[in-house]
Amino acid sequence: MKPGLSTRCVHAGEIDDAHGSPHTPIYTTTTFKFPSTADLLDVVEGRKAGSLYTRYGLNPSVASIENKLAALEGAEAAWAFCSGMAAEVALFLTHGRRGIVCLGDAYGGTLELLASQLPLLGIPTHLLLGDDMGRLDEILSEGAELVFFETPTNPTLEIFDIHAIARLAHAHGARVAVDNTFASPVNQLPLALGADFVVHSCTKYLGGHSDLTAGALMGAAELLAPVWNWRKNLGTTIAPEIAAQLARSIRTLPVRVRQQNASAHAVAEAMARHPRIARVLYPGLPDFPGHDLARKQMVGFGGMLTIEVKGCGDDATRVADRLRLFALAPSLGGVESLVTQPCTTTHHGLTPEERARRGISDAMLRLSIGLEDAADLIADLHQALT
Repeated sequence: MKPGLSTRCVHAGEIDDAHGSPHTPIYTTTTFKFPSTADLLDVVEGRKAGSLYTRYGLNPSVASIENKLAALEGAEAAWAFCSGMAAEVALFLTHGRRGIVCLGDAYGGTLELLASQLPLLGIPTHLLLGDDMGRLDEILSEGAELVFFETPTNPTLEIFDIHAIARLAHAHGARVAVDNTFASPVNQLPLALGADFVVHSCTKYLGGHSDLTAGALMGAAELLAPVWNWRKNLGTTIAPEIAAQLARSIRTLPVRVRQQNASAHAVAEAMARHPRIARVLYPGLPDFPGHDLARKQMVGFGGMLTIEVKGCGDDATRVADRLRLFALAPSLGGVESLVTQPCTTTHHGLTPEERARRGISDAMLRLSIGLEDAADLIADLHQALT
């Protein structure tokens, strides 16, 4: 019988050592010695698994976290990177050269990469909003080979049907990659719904303590194999010290995320009743446009929500500046609650017109709910809105 998620978070990938450590030791070694040239060539030429050179990812600490990451998403394999953006770049350069379609909202850095930088390399990119889904079949017919999307999206929490999109993409011979950062493996398993790749910014929920930067790409071993050379030669492999730190954090992932789910739901319901809030975007609310789909493909609604303050961007800024428990900072998924105004941080690089086209108003505040008591977070929001 397959172990449960919490058991996998604790035990998957751990390498026993001669001294009885329950966790994989940190191998800061850059290079590894061999008893003979024949043994070295067995590893270099792939006949045997083994450690060789840390930049290649052939390091016990790196291998350990990759096995743990694969176990979280039910994947055959995983590669660990120095950041989530590094994982996306390697994926796009490997499996997106004939064309990439990005659906819906995404992290601002991802949108910049797709809109401004990959086209410089001759890679066709297409940015479709959720309302443009009807064009996906046409673009795939023209040869795009990778469909990429977040669900829930950043910052509007839009929900995309992973199974339906995967079925359409596969009919055209294209692959599907889902950024599962907002949901985490606790709440959603894209590979089980038909996706080919899962991407994570491990900096967020998997790291969970705002003290590490890392990324991951999970999927079938055959599909991940050609990504390895890009990671090796771009020099974007995770460091052994960060790999060990990430493994430490993942051991508590289910406990943290389930508590964040519950608190975020309570905050969302409180904000939906507040007279100074124009709207609340949270998949767990029954009137959220994607609520029914979220119930179908998720087992929890996540720790992220976006509120829109009545008034203008300056009004939202004043609310953000008055918060005491919520730290005014980008990023998300940590044990401390964070607030950010997307127009000043995550999506600051987009023009006002493009933000408006995507439904990202200046009056929006994105909340990452931590592990504080929900009642205290609600009280903090109430005093800031007064």
